[in-house]
Amino acid sequence: MRGILNLWRSTVGKKVAMAATGALLVAYILSHVLANLLVYTGPELINGYGALLHSTGMLLWVARGILLLALIVHVTAAVQLTRVSRAARPVDYAAYEPQVSTMAARTMRWGGLALLIFIVIHTVQMTMGIWHPDFRPGDDYANVVTVFRLWWTVPLYLLAVIAVGMHLYHGTWSVLRTLGVSRPSERPLRRPLVLAFALFVALGFASIPLAVKAGVVRLQPAATASAATHAPAQPAR
Repeated sequence: MRGILNLWRSTVGKKVAMAATGALLVAYILSHVLANLLVYTGPELINGYGALLHSTGMLLWVARGILLLALIVHVTAAVQLTRVSRAARPVDYAAYEPQVSTMAARTMRWGGLALLIFIVIHTVQMTMGIWHPDFRPGDDYANVVTVFRLWWTVPLYLLAVIAVGMHLYHGTWSVLRTLGVSRPSERPLRRPLVLAFALFVALGFASIPLAVKAGVVRLQPAATASAATHAPAQPAR
């Protein structure tokens, strides 16, 4: 236990912790966008997927707990590394031109903060019905379609998706480098696989509110019926 604490106190330990939790969060984001894309097939599959998750009982809460812990460790490590960096150089250079940098790298801090705020809002909206105009427990399809019919949710969601894409682009590359999966390259700005992954996730997420606005994805009578598969039982009257 003491060895783990000593590792955490070091800069290297914080970078490794940030990379490991980042890898876990990236895996979750990938599974999340794939599940969300089920909305294009209609209510049956996406509602069935939600029912399957809820049927796992405590396993679902364990998974949520692990993801929450990973997020806390990831954010804490990022904040502490930022403080270490600023303490090491309290005065900025008079002129500084980064040799190897991208816009995604330069916006990691504020982009991460924006994502954290959005995650909180989006989670309570889609799981608890807060700030949702017509929340239906168990009907994931209808909840997605209904929330994106609000005019203000689409631009907010698209801005968040841009932040997700940029964060994934640099973050995934950093995770691979920190964990030793990717070796140093003579062309560090060329990251075709990471770029393709970030674009897939960002475009996948962005396509859903746009499809709702365009009427490609719309409410269907079957959506309400399928909700009964895992909606909580109502007391008899």
